[in-house]
Amino acid sequence: MRATIRLAATGLAAAIAASLAGCGGGTTDSGAASTRPAAGGPSPASATAAAADTGAETNVVTTTVSRAALGAPAPAAPLPQPNLDGASLTVSRAGYIDMANPFFTPMGNGRSCASCHSENAGWSVTPSGLAQRFEQSQGADPVFRLVDGANSPTAAVATLDQKRIAYSMLLTKGLIRVGMAMPANAEFTLLRTDDPYGFASARELSLFRRPLPSANLAFISSVMWDGRESPSAATGVNCLLNARPAQCYASIDSGLLSQATSAVRGHAEAARELSAADQRAIVDFESGLYAAQSTSNAAGSLLANGAGGGPQALAGTAFYFGINDLEAGDYRTQAPFDRNVMTMFGVWRNLAAPPAPPPPPPLPGQRNPPPAPAQPAPASAADLARASIARGEALFNNRPFNITQVAGFPQRPGQVQPQRGSCASCHSAPNTGSHSVPLLLAIGVADGRFRTPDMPLYTLRNNATGETVDITDPGQAMLTGRWRDIGKMKVPVLRNLSARAPYFHNGSQPDLQGVVRFYDRRFQIGLTPQEMADLGAFLKAL
Repeated sequence: MRATIRLAATGLAAAIAASLAGCGGGTTDSGAASTRPAAGGPSPASATAAAADTGAETNVVTTTVSRAALGAPAPAAPLPQPNLDGASLTVSRAGYIDMANPFFTPMGNGRSCASCHSENAGWSVTPSGLAQRFEQSQGADPVFRLVDGANSPTAAVATLDQKRIAYSMLLTKGLIRVGMAMPANAEFTLLRTDDPYGFASARELSLFRRPLPSANLAFISSVMWDGRESPSAATGVNCLLNARPAQCYASIDSGLLSQATSAVRGHAEAARELSAADQRAIVDFESGLYAAQSTSNAAGSLLANGAGGGPQALAGTAFYFGINDLEAGDYRTQAPFDRNVMTMFGVWRNLAAPPAPPPPPPLPGQRNPPPAPAQPAPASAADLARASIARGEALFNNRPFNITQVAGFPQRPGQVQPQRGSCASCHSAPNTGSHSVPLLLAIGVADGRFRTPDMPLYTLRNNATGETVDITDPGQAMLTGRWRDIGKMKVPVLRNLSARAPYFHNGSQPDLQGVVRFYDRRFQIGLTPQEMADLGAFLKAL
């Protein structure tokens, strides 16, 4: 292990971080630590100052600097991580990616945080990367553990073929099994279980979920898909505006600290708790990561012609509890909700402008008709792709549709669904696509009608009314026991999407065009083929 020293985020630390601002690096999807340094973000001092100016929620951070870096030559530039749509890039608030951080330290069963959160998989995992790890290790990589990597904790794994079967949900969809007991005193009862792996029961349901990215945490308002690490709090700064009675939530920082310990004890099966110092180091590390698509195969650099894509711009994006809230407007500025949430690519809107119209016909008696206007040069393939991304951004912000049968969607006083909205109604945090106050929704992804044969199905019955529902994941209801919370999951951050397919909490859509098709059919938006292509191009550029 290389020697390190810790410096508070003062001017000295900022100067050292600035000297490292050109370095790059990360992890591979094998979860092994890279030997290269990595960085490319703002210095801790500048990031903290920017957060103070914008109101962005941030943590006090420390900077870990290799002794060799003090006086060493400037490190290499950050390394883009290729994906099917181009490449993504990660920058760090610390100035580089500290591979000596306990985030990368194997614990318990050999797993580290990086086992399920690797840089070249968008700080999550991907089926292709997992398949490579499986073949290289013959199924022995630490990610392949019965506790939650297998379809059932009792699956046979003695032979390689048995392992392929046992870990099929991880290998094909990048899904981790979350085992949860039916909540005590719930408003519903488990009526039937259809588990293709023969394990799930009321004692422990098998819920298959994608690992959420451990980057871009500066833009979240709840921790975990079901919000279980963001409990209610009696008081605090994260309180819903005008809520009666008061409704407050624990800080994101406290939720991440708790989640780090829960992961080490659960996923890594460690015999003892993380130390407070390791907890703090892990959370400071992951809270300082900003990851986004940086280049597009079709459009080239996502900064070209003044566009605002890529992680450097993302790292400077303002975020705070209640920014641009759909219901109450902006908590700090009191401005009403602005549906123009995404504003990165508007400068590209006219790059594929149509040719100039022909001149008007000559007037009677006019001897010499006016000359034809000069025709613009044909748009390049890159400009056509950029214009498509810009059109997709405009669709995301402004294309209206009826929001129907979405449990948890905010209701305006006196108004009932359907309500008119757009993608920006739920993904309302500027240029990040998260929601700035906790919002858990049931959009139908877990409905029984969309169940695939590899997914367990649960039939729940309302104790009061006798109503039944078929669901593959009860979501937030597993915590609250409330019927109205069945199927609810958090609104995730939308940046760096191309790096981390498949999509939705259950990996049900293999690509972003599938995500667009799902929403188009689910809400009967009526997108044309061109609009679907444009919206997909925009999501790929995030």
